[in-house]
Amino acid sequence: MAEVHAEMVGSVLEVVVAEGDVVGGNDVLIILESMKMEIPVVTEEPGVVSKIEVAEGDVVQEGDLIAVIDHV
Repeated sequence: MAEVHAEMVGSVLEVVVAEGDVVGGNDVLIILESMKMEIPVVTEEPGVVSKIEVAEGDVVQEGDLIAVIDHV
């Protein structure tokens, strides 16, 4: 299991994946908007998205849990 955390403060512009989706390394999970820039949040390891902890429009703080990826 791998947890994906926000690396900066921002608002969730788009949730790209859904729970149950299979992702590879470096796949985009969500897109954050911070200071008028779009920042993709990517996976570091392949697996299955078991939990998405954010929704579009949410504001995340640095360190907030974004998603949980289960290894396959």
